[in-house]
Amino acid sequence: MRTLEYEDMKIEVDDEGYLLNADAWNEKVACALTLTVENVDACDLTEERMEILKFMRQYYNRFESFPIVRQVCKNVHQANECLYEEFIDPIQAWKIAGLPKPTPDAIARIRHEL
Repeated sequence: MRTLEYEDMKIEVDDEGYLLNADAWNEKVACALTLTVENVDACDLTEERMEILKFMRQYYNRFESFPIVRQVCKNVHQANECLYEEFIDPIQAWKIAGLPKPTPDAIARIRHEL
């Protein structure tokens, strides 16, 4: 377990950087996770990126699974390749969305879709 410090918050993540308490997620937490996951100096969560993250969270809360990658953009009304344009890797987006670590089977399915 690790603790990320961002502004006035302390955020608990596992050793791989996945948020331990998904209910603690908000846009500030997403910023902290972005800085950690993407190794950038500034939080770059545009409106388009936040739409993707929020959709992934809503989908997970409803179905307890990773959405089909090609359907993410359709559901947030963005260009067909939006997930790849906004995030280097769908697994990184999943992590920034504050969701639990996907199972090895889920990761394999996501990688197969790429």
